Amino acid sequence: MDEESESLILGTLLALSGGLMDAYSFILRGHVFANAQTGNILFLGIYLCSGQWEQVLHYLFPVAGFTAGIFISELMHLSRLRPVHWKQTILAAEAFLLLLVPFIPLDLFANSLTSFVCGMQVQTFRKLKGHPFATTMCIGNLRSGTVSFVTWLCRKDHRHLRSAAAYYYVILCFVAGAVLGNALAPVTGLYTITGCSLLLTSSWIVLHFQHRRHVLDELDQF
Repeated sequence: MDEESESLILGTLLALSGGLMDAYSFILRGHVFANAQTGNILFLGIYLCSGQWEQVLHYLFPVAGFTAGIFISELMHLSRLRPVHWKQTILAAEAFLLLLVPFIPLDLFANSLTSFVCGMQVQTFRKLKGHPFATTMCIGNLRSGTVSFVTWLCRKDHRHLRSAAAYYYVILCFVAGAVLGNALAPVTGLYTITGCSLLLTSSWIVLHFQHRRHVLDELDQF
């Protein structure tokens, strides 16, 4: 299922979800980044230096949740769950867990659970059309897209131009997710995060039918 999980439509849905999660946690849950752990670690260091321990925990817990999400995702990967593929299991778990977030009153725990989901996603879906990419952050995509674009300018190989376009497209999808989150926040409040559950459920459906089509194509070859 690796090729199916690298499709552009799946990358689009996941990047939209990633941007929406970050907007939700920042706007509605105390200015914490669900995805961008560099920012959280920066604030963690600042508040640690000044001895503001409540704020230290405010940023420490999401970092720990993100790390735990990566840990659990890789455990599931190595276990190779059957008959349901581990990536489908991850998507189902993400969609379900995010449905719980609006009902968690404390931002500390709500952000930790959201970051846990982000950690699972960033570890599970790491390629787009064969190229390394991320759906929950932009810095790696921005670097890779710019490198691909410069390589195209120098070598005139259109494969690099298509690669650059894919990276920049995913960044735009992430931004669109953030814009959607900002637009929904005043209307739907803490329930804004359920939009991510809908996007992740759609991702599960796309991955399921892509895998099914792939299996049928293989059977037709016999």
